[in-house]
Amino acid sequence: MVRPAKILLVGTLAAILPSGAATSQTAPSSVLNNQVQLGDVFSQQTLNVVEVTDFTDGTSTASGNAFTASSDRNDADMRSYQEAQGRVIADTRLDVATNGGETTTLSTRAAGNYGLANVTGATMTGVYTQVTGATQVTAHSHTEAPNAQTGAIDSEVQATGNAQTIGMQYGSAGVRVGQNNAASVSTDGGGVVGYVPGDANFKAVTAANDVTLSGSDGSAARAIIDQNNTAGVTQAAQFTAFGNVQQASTSATAAGNNINAANDGYLLDVTGRQANQAYVRAQSSSSAYQYGSASASAYGVGNAIVAGDIGGELILDTYQTNEGGGIEAVAQFDGTQGYDGQASATAYGNEVTGYACSECQGRVDINNGQVNSADVGAQSVVNVQSGRSARGVASAVGNSATYYVSRPSGQ
Repeated sequence: MVRPAKILLVGTLAAILPSGAATSQTAPSSVLNNQVQLGDVFSQQTLNVVEVTDFTDGTSTASGNAFTASSDRNDADMRSYQEAQGRVIADTRLDVATNGGETTTLSTRAAGNYGLANVTGATMTGVYTQVTGATQVTAHSHTEAPNAQTGAIDSEVQATGNAQTIGMQYGSAGVRVGQNNAASVSTDGGGVVGYVPGDANFKAVTAANDVTLSGSDGSAARAIIDQNNTAGVTQAAQFTAFGNVQQASTSATAAGNNINAANDGYLLDVTGRQANQAYVRAQSSSSAYQYGSASASAYGVGNAIVAGDIGGELILDTYQTNEGGGIEAVAQFDGTQGYDGQASATAYGNEVTGYACSECQGRVDINNGQVNSADVGAQSVVNVQSGRSARGVASAVGNSATYYVSRPSGQ
């Protein structure tokens, strides 16, 4: 695994404007990061457990390039270029003979390029560029415990071609992010467990390109984000089987391009351009002989944007195009004896959601364009022999746009 480049910037703060920007006399710090990974990067872990009393934990992480920069009370100007051309593979395998303990936790993550930029009480300006070549980014996790038990189990497998995170605490940011992915990005998760008296959560998440922006404590941000996914396949898969389980959740999420921006402050201004050409598939399948409640869910989307501001104004300018192999979501649950079983499958070509807070005198200013020329399909299957309820949901939408101004949750 490649070690992340870490940069910590600390300076004095003379005053903080309402926008969260620093007015220190100190000149902004400057960061220039260039990373190119040409070879393969892989991590592999195997846990062979007969019986433990407390817990079983396993973590596998592989990144082609990783970059972290943070600034506390000092303005910062950041420039980062990351390019990954080799394969990136993360693999976790767990075999349990008798007992995995009170809890079992597994985390498997693979990323072609990963970047994190954060400011506290300061202003960030930045340009972040990420490129993955025509290679493979794969995360795999499997639990084999057909004759064993664990009190509760949580297993997550995640794969991302390009991932950029931007954070602000009482700060402000003006950034531009460019992401281009040509790699086949996939997750493959699964588990067979004999007995789980508590919760069993298995999750697979795949995104060819992903940007997460978050602001708190009166922050403000302006972001221009361009995402392009030209890969052949982007897919997420999660399969589980239980002998006896109290509450089970099995989910798979696959996105060609994804933007998630949330701010608690004065302004969130996002311009997003997304283009997906890959075949995107999300598949979730779960079975249980005896169960309290069990579900299988699959969500597949070509392009997705969620942006919201709590405390001020949201300005959102988006354009999404989805073409090529199509979008498919498949979910199935099979139960023999139990109470509540369900399966839900949701597929979108393009999806955008924007929101603001009415209690905070918030408002939205929206400009949206969406073009989908690919097939979009969702399939849900529920097979229950004996139970209290059976529920299935299948939803497919070519283009979806949702905007609202409302009270914060809980008010």
